[in-house]
Amino acid sequence: MTTDTWVEGGSDGGFGVENLPYGIFSRPGELPRAGAAIGGHVLDLAAMSAAGLVEDRRYFASGSLNAFMVAGRAAWEANRTRLVELLTDEAYRDRVEPHLIPVTDVELLRPFEVADYVDFYSSEHHARNTGRIFRPRDEPLPSNWKRLPVAYHGRSGTVYPSGTPIIRPCGQRRTPGEPEPTFGPSLRLDFEAEVGFVAGVPSVAGRGVPTGAFRDHVFGVVLLNDWSARDLQAWESRPLGPFLGKSFATSISSWVVPLAALEPARVSPPVQDPAPLPYLRCDEPWGLDLHLEVLINGRVASRPPFASMYWTPPQQLAHATVNGAPLRTGDLFGSGTVSGPDPDQRGCMLELSWDGREPLKLDDGTERSFLEDGDTVTIRAQAPGASGSRISLGEVTGTVHPPH
Repeated sequence: MTTDTWVEGGSDGGFGVENLPYGIFSRPGELPRAGAAIGGHVLDLAAMSAAGLVEDRRYFASGSLNAFMVAGRAAWEANRTRLVELLTDEAYRDRVEPHLIPVTDVELLRPFEVADYVDFYSSEHHARNTGRIFRPRDEPLPSNWKRLPVAYHGRSGTVYPSGTPIIRPCGQRRTPGEPEPTFGPSLRLDFEAEVGFVAGVPSVAGRGVPTGAFRDHVFGVVLLNDWSARDLQAWESRPLGPFLGKSFATSISSWVVPLAALEPARVSPPVQDPAPLPYLRCDEPWGLDLHLEVLINGRVASRPPFASMYWTPPQQLAHATVNGAPLRTGDLFGSGTVSGPDPDQRGCMLELSWDGREPLKLDDGTERSFLEDGDTVTIRAQAPGASGSRISLGEVTGTVHPPH
């Protein structure tokens, strides 16, 4: 794919024609609609469709990408090819340029309607660290961890777009050493740096989605922050899994990067030993060389590498559906916290501060054990593109506010 475009700023900065992520935007007094990011602009796809420049099947005029996502891989590929043609051929410039809007002039909204939300636990480094923190005398990995991608079901109704304020949740928590629980705001609020995969094409109930069908169902990728109240989570997760400690908020980035844009980022994942059961085996390498960066109040706190994730996205999808649960358009699969082998590659405060015992020191001299009111957490990421370029996955950000 060519990287040359006539759009000013469209050949650098991570939002070039090799990327072309999709999102939903609006301007004052106008209805939300679909756009694609190119350089510092949003290409108004609804207006392009109305002008006959891209195929019009009412994909882009609604306030959600779901209608386009359900159209399937052939439609995704055809539209991507057409956009590249329009943005690289000077012959189209006079017709396309009026539909480019500076991104500073728009409000970016949640890009799709979330059907179901599942969050995995697929970084071996994260799983081992949490095991060492909570079970220092035992084997850090549970016995099933290398046999299947562990996950929990989250709450789709609290998946928010980047920039949404995060209200500190309240609930029951029991302080170590105290015999009874108390009620109040979480005292151990955390972020989790993750990558989310968005399903477009549904599947049939009663039939699992094989790993080889991943491209046929998954539309694209977002950045995801799985906000976590560690004290609420620790008390309620006996014996079941996360509930109120997770369900209060999950943030996603505004741009959905097409799966096709990440083809150059595919790498071999870590060796899986023991070999997974047949339904989890994948004939293609689906590790992804994504470089995440976490900032707290603008200061770099961590740089987690996604390429180290043990379980791959196709394996997660296969496991989530192997019992016959059907995919729906807008299903969101969180990768789980992305953590690497080094201390500065850990993807959450639980690990970075070792459960608060070793406060994280930022380069402005401040320290954090967990998040404080007023803290702003930003997760951003880049990936290799074709021809040696870099593409951006944008960013997801949220600022912690005190409880009402």
